[in-house]
Amino acid sequence: MENPTEHLPQNLKCLRDRKAWSLSKAACETGVSKAMLGQIERGESSPTIATLWKIATGFDTSLSYLMERRATDEERKSVLSKDANLIRRAIAEDGMLVAALQTYDPDLGFDFLELTFPDGYERHSEAHKTGVTEFVVVLDGEMEVQTEGEWYKLRKGQSLRFHGDLGHAYRNNSGAAATVHCVIHYPKEQD
Repeated sequence: MENPTEHLPQNLKCLRDRKAWSLSKAACETGVSKAMLGQIERGESSPTIATLWKIATGFDTSLSYLMERRATDEERKSVLSKDANLIRRAIAEDGMLVAALQTYDPDLGFDFLELTFPDGYERHSEAHKTGVTEFVVVLDGEMEVQTEGEWYKLRKGQSLRFHGDLGHAYRNNSGAAATVHCVIHYPKEQD
């Protein structure tokens, strides 16, 4: 089984190189310490999901961009089979499983993920960059999403669009796992 953080050190280093940021500048932009960023780049640390989101937000990129192997143009055109090609990974110790349904493409500006929340799961997410919008569609089970101070109960087949640039939360107290498709749209940076 692939290590959920196998590509993280290389991807983080690539992001820093592309922006020409020092570790100090990256720490300032992400809110993650210079020491932790260095450990991640050297493959010496497995960060929490909260730390990964801070890094993604600070670099104005997606969570899947940090975690996935860079796809070739041909691979971007390929059809992914739900059972054969998806790797559902626990990228933190909280039990949530994540699978990228398509490789993140910064020109399109969205992440297309499958998330599985175990029963009893609850996570509060910090706000993403200004303009980020999230869409959640429940495929199986039921769960709740909190945005702007209100909890919305979603059942199979229901969806919710909300401002990802505000704090939000997910919880599942349904007695069974809940699986959702989550699309996170990142607006293009203005030059």
